[in-house]
Amino acid sequence: MPFGSFLIAVAAYLLGSIPSGFLLMRIFRKQDIRTIGSGNIGATNVLRSGARGLGAATFFCDMLKGCAAVWLGALAAPYLMAGAPVRSVEALAALCAVLGHMFPVWLGFKGGKGVATGFGVFLVAAPLGALSAIGVFFVVLALSRYVSLASILGSASFPFFVWLLVHGDKPVFFLVVQAAVALLVILKHHQNVGRLLKGTESRFGAGKRAKESA
Repeated sequence: MPFGSFLIAVAAYLLGSIPSGFLLMRIFRKQDIRTIGSGNIGATNVLRSGARGLGAATFFCDMLKGCAAVWLGALAAPYLMAGAPVRSVEALAALCAVLGHMFPVWLGFKGGKGVATGFGVFLVAAPLGALSAIGVFFVVLALSRYVSLASILGSASFPFFVWLLVHGDKPVFFLVVQAAVALLVILKHHQNVGRLLKGTESRFGAGKRAKESA
């Protein structure tokens, strides 16, 4: 791997690995989110802990770090990866930022499920696709009240929206990363899938805190 792409990959990973939910709960509630509910550090578990404001802040921060990773990657591309398609550089940063969120070095590589960060990276790299996928998320959530199902179907829809709505050059690596990130998010929800099939998954706003959050 060329040194420039290595630097972008590492920087994006480190940005993505900032554990927003963990830090916000530590700072404002003096609690370890990993000991609450599902133990997940993502926005849903923070929200279900009773900290609604911190849950919203976690989603925003996780999204923002994804946006920042891709934006900075594209900004550095002419200097570190001259000649490479910008969308390929954005895809590299996107993939590494999501991996950082899912497997943060600071927390023993046990992180979140990547929904907010995935939305953030593609809000910069493929905005129409990201907005369409988050639209699917909200429709499914409104109809089913399952955050996990909304996350899975929203993620699954994203590569198709990218193919349909992103215009101009679409390098193979760019398209592969869209599918890879969607697959990673879905795989991170494997326990939720099991509970959905058994009918034991908790619904959002049902008044019952999930043991395993989406």
